[in-house]
Amino acid sequence: MGMENLYKEVMDINLMDDNDLKKDAAKAFFERLNFMDLPEYFNWAEEIFEGLHVKERGDSQALVWADLATKESSSYSYSEFAACGNQCLNALRKSGVEKGDNMYMMVPIVPETWFASYACIKGGLVSVPTATTMTLRELQFRFETYLPESILADEIYTDIIDEALKLTNSSPKIKLVRGNKEGWTSYSELADEAGECVAAKTKSTDLLYCFFTSGTTGLPKRVGHTATSYPLGHLSTSVMTGIRPDDVHHNLGAPGWAKWAWSSFFGPFNVGASASGFNFSVLDGEAYLDAISTHKITTFCAPPTAWRMFINLDVSKFDLSALRQSIGAGEPLNPEVISQWKQLTGTEIRDFYGQTESTAMIGNHPWMNGKMRSGSFGQPSFMYDVALADDEGNVITKPDEVGHIVVKLDKWRSIGLFTEYIGNPEKMAGVFMNNFYYTGDRATFDEDGYWWFVGRSDDVIKSSDFRIGPFEVESALMEHASVAETAIVGVPDKKYHQLVKAFVILNKSHEPSRELALELFQHTINILAKFKIPRIIEFVPEVPKTLSGKIRRVELRQQEVEKQEKGTDSQYKEFFYWDFPELKSKKE
Repeated sequence: MGMENLYKEVMDINLMDDNDLKKDAAKAFFERLNFMDLPEYFNWAEEIFEGLHVKERGDSQALVWADLATKESSSYSYSEFAACGNQCLNALRKSGVEKGDNMYMMVPIVPETWFASYACIKGGLVSVPTATTMTLRELQFRFETYLPESILADEIYTDIIDEALKLTNSSPKIKLVRGNKEGWTSYSELADEAGECVAAKTKSTDLLYCFFTSGTTGLPKRVGHTATSYPLGHLSTSVMTGIRPDDVHHNLGAPGWAKWAWSSFFGPFNVGASASGFNFSVLDGEAYLDAISTHKITTFCAPPTAWRMFINLDVSKFDLSALRQSIGAGEPLNPEVISQWKQLTGTEIRDFYGQTESTAMIGNHPWMNGKMRSGSFGQPSFMYDVALADDEGNVITKPDEVGHIVVKLDKWRSIGLFTEYIGNPEKMAGVFMNNFYYTGDRATFDEDGYWWFVGRSDDVIKSSDFRIGPFEVESALMEHASVAETAIVGVPDKKYHQLVKAFVILNKSHEPSRELALELFQHTINILAKFKIPRIIEFVPEVPKTLSGKIRRVELRQQEVEKQEKGTDSQYKEFFYWDFPELKSKKE
């Protein structure tokens, strides 16, 4: 079986209307794929994008792009897209960039991001997606860790990049810039290059991506993915998102992180659909929904931050009739948000889970429409042998027991699983143990096989003899009409080890007050077990997040430690459970 037949089969699965048949077909497909002998060589750009999609649907739209501020837009067919990617690769090769070299990409949501990513795959180069929010210190850390051999950047980031290059004595073979900058090659010059080129002969095991993780739980790690673990591994993502060849898929995510490769690149391109991108500097919910309407987006994936914003808008002002599927990823989505979005649009947000280290691993598959359970993040993908393990490394078989999410490796090694933490054997040894890959997250499953997220293993709060997952407390608070967003962390306490603290961002119609804090305390008492309720509530205007919308709880915890060490008070309004006589009878 040729590799293109695998992609054709996924396209057929996603076109099925009968959900039972679709589920059975997907299960059978992955059971075969999981035990397939992979070819020695595989180049996705040559064999799938050009060999399948350009050949069979070259005139079909591959990418539509718009700038929300300037209203500029452009569209590219599959044939045009491939030509633009080939022009980029030809320019890189003329500068001496060879197979195995890397390319840092520090660019916003612009077409060049897609073309350069394609050029890297076809040329056997290692893509290093780099968030546009990088500080000088963060860039210096990256360049010292992984010397840059080529760079693509927007003009506004060239000064900080040049400074980081100088500090690390780095001399890339070529520096491409969107715009003009002395010492850099303008990307506009690539239009003179040929639109065709020969693909690199890449082995299935060749390194193709180097992702620096977001650092939510420590210093960024280098996650390595291969010529198959992402292009082929993301067939799990294509099936879970349910994108069809005639879809216009949109992902609200930035190119500097793995999620962009998931949902803005491989998710749609694996099945011959159209990808889309909207450039913006500050997320304007109304402008965004207007673009979703204008460009007839049919499948829409966004992080929790955005969904929480959208449900507080007057959605009726926008024509979202083309919207077929709504998808959530990046961090678990609170049930209240899902139910409100369904009331507004008629589509259920299908939450799913994965990591930089994997592809789509657990989620609410398309065949679960109408069968999802509020708050559950779904069921495992057939590509992964997912299980829960207790602290001793035993597989948990009973429902409703909290355990570590692991990928079992004894029967097969999931294609979508990363190769290694590059240059970090100690970290590898810490996550690959007992024939498991430990994700670092915790969850439970119920008697019907639905999974429920608890939180990062590092985020789990230990108060007295109890373990408390932040997500459940966050979900409870989100049910209150005043709460727009919240983040739960454990803060040090001499008596209880940790106390549950809630950082609360209020909706615009509410103001911080003692009365509202009391109301929120009482609200959680009515929903949660007593040991889970927040003991501290602090009203804040925002919480620290990664660019992809994940809450940086590690930063919040560190802030609390520093406050206690320095004996300083919060700069915002903070309320303590024990200061409310009205709650004393319910204190424990």
